Amino acid sequence: MPITKTEKIWMDGALVDWDDATIHVLTHSLHYGCGVFEGIRAYETERGPAVFRLTPHIRRLFRSAKIFMIDIPFTEDQIVEAVKDTVRASGLSSCYIRPLVYLGYGEMGLNPLPCPVQVSVAVWPWGAYLGDDGIANGVSMKISSWQRHGVNAMPPAAKGTGMYINSSMAKIEAIKAGYDEAILLSPQGYVSECTGENIFIVKDEVIYTPPVSAGALEGITQDSVRTIARDLGIEYREANLVRSDLYTAEEGFLSGTAAEVVPIRAVDDREIGEPGPVTRRIQEVFHDAVRGKVDQYKDWNEHV
Repeated sequence: MPITKTEKIWMDGALVDWDDATIHVLTHSLHYGCGVFEGIRAYETERGPAVFRLTPHIRRLFRSAKIFMIDIPFTEDQIVEAVKDTVRASGLSSCYIRPLVYLGYGEMGLNPLPCPVQVSVAVWPWGAYLGDDGIANGVSMKISSWQRHGVNAMPPAAKGTGMYINSSMAKIEAIKAGYDEAILLSPQGYVSECTGENIFIVKDEVIYTPPVSAGALEGITQDSVRTIARDLGIEYREANLVRSDLYTAEEGFLSGTAAEVVPIRAVDDREIGEPGPVTRRIQEVFHDAVRGKVDQYKDWNEHV
């Protein structure tokens, strides 16, 4: 999906013009993929734009950096304010937000520790990641031939930039084969996650999702789904799942900041069917919550 240019990007403490937000070709992270990032959304609400669960996203950014031993030269509060400043400067009522921590120019080689640490925040308009039809009617999924990296190969708990080559390979394979999205299995054969989303199935009115031990990233949207489900009285469990659990699910859906909440229509050409009642209810409450329409979740909306 093409990026629509906005006015300003925050770089290392200052808002700069979009076209001036550049880096050197010898920037370390460009060569070795060592960096961390977040995907966040701001939504239009009755009180103006509000960033959905901004502080938890920034906390996760700092946890990711800690795993890679990257010392971010700003505090969590400063990055929270940087996000708000950038959204405000964009003039957009809703947008996608990309904070990025990367290793800059000045050192080269596989020891990243001497490299300067730099931070940017960019925002732009971005619609439904898997399409409006996917949100309404569900998406087709393919179990990828590419495994999710093991916990002792690459740390799945970190949202690291270079790690997403794994997801990109799976995504390309799925798209080329005519599917909307891919599902990755762990090295042990358990369902892990999609290329950029957590996955859920429904059986006997119980929601199941893979645990972090299967290589799933702890999702902010996933946590929102957990809270919404329990508040609706829907049982929610973390459990190891195998591919046949997906084939025989009564319902399925995925969640992520970019994707939001999207039903699964089919997995490996096994039809799950039209979006079911549990999926629809979660989807409806989430849609209202991100727009500040649900009183009990209003603290999820951080106004700019």
